[in-house]
Amino acid sequence: MGGPSAEREVSLSSGRQCAAALREAGFGVTEVDAGPDLAARLAELRPDVAFNALHGRWGEDGCVQGLLEWLRIPYTHSGVLASALAMDKHKAKEVFAQAGLPIVQSVLASREEVSERHVMAPPYVVKPNNEGSSVGVYIVREGSNAPRLAETMPSTVMVESYAAGRELTTAVLGDRALTVTDIITDGWYDYDAKYAPGGSRHVVPADVPSDIFDACMDYALRAHRALGCRGLTRTDFRWDESRGLDGLILLELNTQPGMTPTSLAPEQAQAVDIPFPELCRQLVEDASCGR
Repeated sequence: MGGPSAEREVSLSSGRQCAAALREAGFGVTEVDAGPDLAARLAELRPDVAFNALHGRWGEDGCVQGLLEWLRIPYTHSGVLASALAMDKHKAKEVFAQAGLPIVQSVLASREEVSERHVMAPPYVVKPNNEGSSVGVYIVREGSNAPRLAETMPSTVMVESYAAGRELTTAVLGDRALTVTDIITDGWYDYDAKYAPGGSRHVVPADVPSDIFDACMDYALRAHRALGCRGLTRTDFRWDESRGLDGLILLELNTQPGMTPTSLAPEQAQAVDIPFPELCRQLVEDASCGR
């Protein structure tokens, strides 16, 4: 848990929640804040399983997965390749396109270029290519100037066409899509809306037409399989109601979905009668190397 990424605080919260749930499920748990000495700590502890509650770079992009493979410690969630692919939004989109899943146009561009001119016609979204939790997201509306990106943004960013509509999401556990959530906010579903109490309202299951509900379930499972994911993932969509099924767009897949009190995946598991301790237990029992 924890670690050095931009999502450190969320990871610490996820880690505390998971540790408590695992203890409730009967496991002995040691909480490890992932720092530069992580390899030494793990070699000293020699755990039966590493429960990965890290979010963002290093914990979600294949790095810690490679370390765990090297140490031969079974671990939860996706393996090295699937984690690296999912965290690189542009490469993940290429895989989704090959699998016939609906995505929006996107390009990679330098931070300087995006700050100087429109690299595609507005409206569009600018985001880091390898961060999650809506960290560093800019929405550029029609008639707006090119955005002045903060120096904290990476040197290369992804620019994608803006997808209008409702925010839907579906979690996959193992080889099963759980349900669909409709995420309702007053504005953009940003970092605060995701993690602050009252930042968003979740309708589970989503009150959407059956063809949209079924498509979310189908697309999420196909995306999970296309990237070679394991354990728990969550796939996010935008749906433009005025366009029916053609208005459903797959935005991205998260291999380390949040496990906090306001998180979507545990809420979906609960909705299909999988209590949080049971969810964590299933992830532990699925753990392995060579994922």
